[in-house]
Amino acid sequence: MRNLTAVAPVLWGTTYLVTTELLPAGRPLLAGTLRALPAGLLLVAAARARPRGAWWWRAAVLGTLNIGLFFALLFVAAYRLPGGVAAVLGALGPFVVAGLAFGILGQRPTARVLAAGAAGLAGVALLVLRSSVALDPIGLLAAFGGMVSMSFGTVLGRRWGRPDAGLLALTGWQLTIGGLLLLPVALCAEGLPGHLTPANVAGFGYLSVIGTAGAYFLWFRGVTTLAPARVSLLSLLSPVVAAVLGWVVLGQSLSGGQLAGAAVILAAVLVGATTFTVRGPGRSGPRGAAPDQAGCVAKPTLLKAVVAP
Repeated sequence: MRNLTAVAPVLWGTTYLVTTELLPAGRPLLAGTLRALPAGLLLVAAARARPRGAWWWRAAVLGTLNIGLFFALLFVAAYRLPGGVAAVLGALGPFVVAGLAFGILGQRPTARVLAAGAAGLAGVALLVLRSSVALDPIGLLAAFGGMVSMSFGTVLGRRWGRPDAGLLALTGWQLTIGGLLLLPVALCAEGLPGHLTPANVAGFGYLSVIGTAGAYFLWFRGVTTLAPARVSLLSLLSPVVAAVLGWVVLGQSLSGGQLAGAAVILAAVLVGATTFTVRGPGRSGPRGAAPDQAGCVAKPTLLKAVVAP
């Protein structure tokens, strides 16, 4: 099961290569739409369940943050940045999640996690400021904005817990809602391409069926069976795969400063992901408490709010 779960971030790491090499140029919104909507409909049909009560508007909020806005910004970044750069910037997400969780959920990270976040920011500075590759500012802002949007969706998802319909159904509805939000914007802003080549069709099909529906299915199977902190570490495979593919397939070169920055970021994520601890005011969580999805140890009251069914 662990090996199957690891396939998900490996597949996500191929997004940048597929986008730049197989998809129509200059259509990030269309790319996001055709990745999300078919995959969402496929998962909804497989789950055969609908949200109930408050989960309708919650699914809409999560679909906007995790899919509609995130996918649009993700593909803008993919068109404008080397894959490794965009993916490694996204690896800062756990630290943004930690900050948002403190404000929204009352979870407080340890000093070690904060230090790891500072090291990650230093790594980003190395990655961007000492680059021998032209880094587009719009692409950088899109990558950062997409990471923040996904982080908000992650924290709200933890706050609201798991719906009765199950994670597969929630994922399918998020993808469907996000795809429907992207569709009119993509049609108005970009329109439909005059024609699609076989390579375009193959790229869209791969991203939707394998890179989205298949990857999310494997990922959430792992989330429900493996230790959450262990699962979160597997996401580090995504920027590694993207960077390796950019180097091997596209011949993208990175300076020594960029390589050092990437190494610092990945080390910071590794350290932070394995040391999250939650404390209430003036006291720590109970000994032996189970970690939540961020690898945090929560007080019983917080744990109930985060993972209550």
